[in-house]
Amino acid sequence: GEPSLHPDFLNIVKDTIELRNSICPKAKVAVLSNSTMIHKQSVRDALMLVDDNILKLDTSALSYIELVNRPTGHYDLGQIIEDMKSFNGHIIIQTMFMKGTFNGIDVDNTGDDYVLPWLNIVKEIAPQQVMIYTIDRETPDQDLKKATHQELDSIVDLLEAEGIKATASY
Repeated sequence: GEPSLHPDFLNIVKDTIELRNSICPKAKVAVLSNSTMIHKQSVRDALMLVDDNILKLDTSALSYIELVNRPTGHYDLGQIIEDMKSFNGHIIIQTMFMKGTFNGIDVDNTGDDYVLPWLNIVKEIAPQQVMIYTIDRETPDQDLKKATHQELDSIVDLLEAEGIKATASY
């Protein structure tokens, strides 16, 4: 589930960090979020406290997000991007790249039409790191395919050419 949906998320993060500091101070605290709640000040405050603030940004195209990620309720991609900028670099962006079709619609986000606008937004956000990956397990739709190692490596190269630390998981 989405951890930042918890109504007491900020206090949970504070308690977790306090526990970490008392038991294993060298351990890192990480939160992986789908980014939908970062408009809330208490969520941003909590994420500023963790070592690794990992936020999802799969594309810069709202139509793609609506098709693939299928967010429920109001989803304001522009506001999410602006909120990501407000972390002033204390953010790790996580993005999934894949190929194939979903409901008969092409969802290949490994080409320049998707990668270059996404890269421009990532540069604006100026994260400390970008983590890219592809499908790792069987999907509900058999027409979805993994991005290739070469495609992911090419995206990492683009990020690194812009001075952004990046890793790829295959």
